[in-house]
Amino acid sequence: MSLYSTQRLKALRMIVTGGGTGGHTYPALTTVNALQARLAETGTAPELLWVGVATGLEAKIAARNGIPFKAIITGKLRRSTSPRDIARNLVDAFRIPLGILQAAFTVARNRPSVVLSTGGFVSVPIGLAAWLFRVPYLLHEQTLSLGLANRILARVATRILLSHEASLDHLPAGARSRAVVTGNPIRPAVLSGDPGKGLAAYGLDPAVPLVLVTGGASGAQQVNRMLAGALPDLLPYCQIVHQCGGLSLTEMHEVARGLPAHLANRYHVVDFIHDELPDLLAAAAVVVARSGAGTVAELTALGKACVLIPYPYAAGDEQRITARHLAQHGAALMLDGDEATPERLRDAVAGLLADPGRRTALARAAADQGRPGAADQVVTEILTVAATGAA
Repeated sequence: MSLYSTQRLKALRMIVTGGGTGGHTYPALTTVNALQARLAETGTAPELLWVGVATGLEAKIAARNGIPFKAIITGKLRRSTSPRDIARNLVDAFRIPLGILQAAFTVARNRPSVVLSTGGFVSVPIGLAAWLFRVPYLLHEQTLSLGLANRILARVATRILLSHEASLDHLPAGARSRAVVTGNPIRPAVLSGDPGKGLAAYGLDPAVPLVLVTGGASGAQQVNRMLAGALPDLLPYCQIVHQCGGLSLTEMHEVARGLPAHLANRYHVVDFIHDELPDLLAAAAVVVARSGAGTVAELTALGKACVLIPYPYAAGDEQRITARHLAQHGAALMLDGDEATPERLRDAVAGLLADPGRRTALARAAADQGRPGAADQVVTEILTVAATGAA
């Protein structure tokens, strides 16, 4: 803590921006919580303002966590050439300048010590306003390949915080000297799961390997249907907890009712896994999941053997890029395209269950890719930049 000026710490005022999706919003929240905890050790607290879209997830998260929130108007540039998206781009072309004016007024009025953005198009106006007023500005990129908003902002950022070493190759050449690989901040609770509690929450058998299957908070129909076809062949060798999402819950209950009686109690399907997720992750021998930035950050930080099924329509193809990167480093199995079938899922999971040595090697390689201390590293960069005042 000696690196940072006590006077600056007492007066640390930060604007945080980023949102639209959980992938942008939750790393920002985790960083804010880590910053508050770090400064609490010195008897101080940051003065925070979250800037985002009134209807975005970030507004709800800020309110839920008692963080002052300022809504601005912003727009999104879509790369699709469909008539609908061209029309939406024309509308947003008028919204973007208004958002930049609102952002400039917000920065001028609040006079922050530092600005942090975690991506999404809401971050562009505030990032540009920070550059305009020479406020130290850090951007954080969660994905391996930079999103369009961050490719724009990387040219003006004071510090560029990356989640992956390989992301350096995606930066403009002139921005690489300002980049630091910190990892993607994840919730501390994820790192402290209790496997016993996870098993007890679903009445699971400690003697039978657990496979956790999730397509994300809202589920994934592709993952659900692949699992439905693989269940009868997998359940003799494991027990499965499956987060299927609300839209597929009825369908997956029908699948469960069709299982042989002696296997039915090994399959537990829910629409959403709540606070017990860290405990289930700790208990799982194998995880089957999408390859979104937050999911991958958690799985690698924990060093979990996993089978990744990338969402094929992710922006910039980022899920496929991330899953391929991990697979090439022996840190995950990837099922994509023609390989994303019930039979290949069955073979991948069954192979890992039958070969503990391979499962251990996969988990170790995943841990080599993980950065469990990412939030603390991001906070260190924030405090260092705020202390030097370099814009």
